[in-house]
Amino acid sequence: MGKAKKTRKFAVAKKIISPKDARLKSNQKAQQAKLESKKEKPRHVEQASSALFFQYNTQLGPPYHILVDTNFINFSIRNKMDVVRSMMDCLLAKCIPCITDCVMGELEKLGAKYKVALRMAQDPRFERIPCGCRGCYADDCLVKMVTQWRCFVVATCDKELRGRIRKIPGVPCMYISSHRYTVERMPEAFGAPR
Repeated sequence: MGKAKKTRKFAVAKKIISPKDARLKSNQKAQQAKLESKKEKPRHVEQASSALFFQYNTQLGPPYHILVDTNFINFSIRNKMDVVRSMMDCLLAKCIPCITDCVMGELEKLGAKYKVALRMAQDPRFERIPCGCRGCYADDCLVKMVTQWRCFVVATCDKELRGRIRKIPGVPCMYISSHRYTVERMPEAFGAPR
């Protein structure tokens, strides 16, 4: 029997420890610092509103305060509906339409085309609510108002805004469907079509 041939190994390098190896002390200290920073942060849990009985909002009562959005006024004019009377027909109770400064500013920016909507919003039956935000987007302003005080019904025809309001528990949303006002998530709305 003959001898087995030994092949020569090319480009053999010595094994060295990677600078990211966990066995190095500097890397161990960095990992410990990361773990400590994760442990120190407290979890932020938003406190639930005391007005809610499960998903039912006990603050909503018969003089209903309804926050009105820009497009709701425009669609009401297009459908030739009186805002206050249609709200009363829907909820079968007294309704006070409220309008924030941001919504009013948005109506003023729309110009001459929406002059009728601006005049309707300046009606003395509409209650003007000052908001703390300066030049904020009207949808963000309405969401902020509703999360802060859960005593409002939000009237809008904007699908995105309605989706954002659905995520807030206990806040009903009013919109226009088939030439009538409809309210979702409000059990006492007997006048609203189902």
